[in-house]
Amino acid sequence: MNIESFLTAAVIAGMPLLFATLGGIMSEKVGHLNLGVEGMMVMGAVMGFITSVQTQNPYLALLSAMAAGGVGALIYAVLTVSLRANQVVTGLALTMFGTGFTNFVGQSFVGQIVPESVKTFFAPIAIPVLSNIPIIGGAFFNQSLFVYLGYGIAVILMLYYVVTKVGLNARMIGENPGAADAAGIPVALYKYINIVLGGMLCGLSGAFLSLVYVPSWQQNITAGKGWIAVALVIFIGWNPVKAIFGAILFGALDILGLRLQAAGIQINQYFVDMLPYLMTIIFLVIGSIRTGGASKGPKALGEAYFREDR
Repeated sequence: MNIESFLTAAVIAGMPLLFATLGGIMSEKVGHLNLGVEGMMVMGAVMGFITSVQTQNPYLALLSAMAAGGVGALIYAVLTVSLRANQVVTGLALTMFGTGFTNFVGQSFVGQIVPESVKTFFAPIAIPVLSNIPIIGGAFFNQSLFVYLGYGIAVILMLYYVVTKVGLNARMIGENPGAADAAGIPVALYKYINIVLGGMLCGLSGAFLSLVYVPSWQQNITAGKGWIAVALVIFIGWNPVKAIFGAILFGALDILGLRLQAAGIQINQYFVDMLPYLMTIIFLVIGSIRTGGASKGPKALGEAYFREDR
């Protein structure tokens, strides 16, 4: 099995997880556990694909996917921020809504493929010098613009939370929204902005699946990747840069079975399909033991905030 080609495939397979994980981080950093990641992903996937087929314009396809994910996140935000609905139930409802919506609007597009103009736009582009590094160069630096976008967003998000005032305010809201409110930070506004931006990233995750990874339309295109992304947020400790490596690791697990079979190693297909989810559970258990059972996540995660309760 060629290591460089395996790494290349792992990077591609991990990109949907990266965008979705970054979206989950943005929501959870302001204290909202959004289990609707899968729903926002699939909504972004179908709207991005339909737009690409109808317009043959990659920019409009990306904007459409982001808008779809953002609308899903906005619905979630209205229910959980303004109406203080249960975050877990609302997230699950968003996933069911997104799946039903996608099956309805995407049924007439099943089997269609992405236009050539869009495929060409997302074709691999080699970065001079870096792409010539042995083994890892071709895997990491001879990829689609979409992949480089994922790298860039992860780094920008890290700087956002560590360096900028607004990022630090967002983190404060996730830790203690009452104290943030008392300090004059508009808690609800911050929550809305971060949740919706996170949803837009989940929409991009779905667009990567339907425009680059597959690239055609099929039902259940996300295949549970949104749930892996929810777990990945915890596994990488809410760290956007670590999300790059965590996503690639799980991308490698996703394609491992096919690569082993191509190398002539016979392995049970059902076990291979189960492997990413099994490893998700194992890593979460290890992470819990390592931290002594205490979560490193935002202290107010999952708690509805009402300023009159202060």
